[in-house]
Amino acid sequence: MPADDVLDLDATDQAALVAAGELSAGELDGLARARLAERNPTLNAVIHHLAPRPARSGPFHGVPMVLKDLGAPLAGAPHHMGNRLLKALGYRALHSSYLTEAFLAAGFSVIGRTNTPEFGSVPTTEPLAYGPTHNPWDLGRSPGGSSGGSAAAVAAGIVAVGHANDGGGSIRVPAACCGLVGLKPSRGRISPGPDSGGGWAGLAIDGVVTRSVRDTAAILDAIGGRRPGDAYAAAPPARPFATEPGRTAAPQRIGLCPELPGLRVDADVTAAVADVGRALEAAGHHVELAHPRPLVDERAEMGNWLGTIVGAASAADLDAIATIAGRALTADDVEPGNWRSANAGRALSATAYLAALAELNGYVRRVAAWWEDFDVLVTPTMPHPAPPLGWYEGDGTRGSARDRIMAAVAFTGPFNITGQPAISLPTGVAAGGLPIGVQLVGPADGEALLLQLAGLLEQALPWGGRRPPR
Repeated sequence: MPADDVLDLDATDQAALVAAGELSAGELDGLARARLAERNPTLNAVIHHLAPRPARSGPFHGVPMVLKDLGAPLAGAPHHMGNRLLKALGYRALHSSYLTEAFLAAGFSVIGRTNTPEFGSVPTTEPLAYGPTHNPWDLGRSPGGSSGGSAAAVAAGIVAVGHANDGGGSIRVPAACCGLVGLKPSRGRISPGPDSGGGWAGLAIDGVVTRSVRDTAAILDAIGGRRPGDAYAAAPPARPFATEPGRTAAPQRIGLCPELPGLRVDADVTAAVADVGRALEAAGHHVELAHPRPLVDERAEMGNWLGTIVGAASAADLDAIATIAGRALTADDVEPGNWRSANAGRALSATAYLAALAELNGYVRRVAAWWEDFDVLVTPTMPHPAPPLGWYEGDGTRGSARDRIMAAVAFTGPFNITGQPAISLPTGVAAGGLPIGVQLVGPADGEALLLQLAGLLEQALPWGGRRPPR
């Protein structure tokens, strides 16, 4: 089979080729590395190339993947988190995370680590340390963030799977920008150990970006599960997630939310949400316009609460880097936005931090109450397709940089707070050909239902044949 055909397959089919002996693990690894050498110079998606190592036996034996350079440390490999000082120091991880070990145990071959904004703090991938990653669909556009390097690598056909993580939309936003499947699992589904109890007070969680629903489901089986000492725990699935995309969901009560008052949403995006609503209705589900009121009524307050949590976390991150560097940090060591965030975090009192946590807890309960009457919420993933590089610097046409960032995560961020699972599916296409992501949000621990509905939509509104221009 030609290399182009092999690398355009999803991970499930690539693993099947290796298992059947039609291709060795080493040959598949070599094809991916050749594609990386060919396409990455244009994209700047992979920033650390990793040496080959023998792939372990597992369901994805020999399948190449990439790890984001934020989270999922790999022992001995660079781990710079988009930061110039860690890059200058040549910092390398002292040990692997539980998640990295789970990827390796599943048989994946890790060929590189991918670009990320500094500390994952913005929904684009344009760090000063490594420069911007370019979207394969349009090189002048952002691949999203903060998992933009992984998303660009998958969309460009370098690998079929990219590690990603999500503290406000950082799996789902890049998936939407690059035409991929991106599931943010339930809080506690993926262990953050051994070094963390949960990033951003439990708002952040790891996962993957892929080309197919079945890959996302099967990988969740491979990497999910509670580890001793984890601060959060998701309910174990009733059966393997890999079985869910082929199952027919019982009739569900689905709320459709194509836009929010006060937030400009592009017409192509609202049309894509409507298409998903019609497909679900045609499959026998009850669909009506509805959404949790806090998404509108408390949007500004939510941003302030998140700013408190992220500011405190930024201050702690900088303290950890100072320990590595063996000296106090200066403004020259950190990008301006993160320096300001950390300084704001240091100015917080402990009572202000705890008050923000209490407010977020109340928000969770108010949002969750909506699920007493509905089963699934359907929204845009983003209010627009992938924006131009530099968009989040702001130029006044759609508000300041902060306004643009908050608009980008208006539909995704609330469900990092609630901890509910949410998936972005590339069901839509904008007039100019860019992908559009539509988000489905499930009840607590509701990944099985989301995967069932995602499998249905993958058949009703297929995206598998779409590829960026090459």
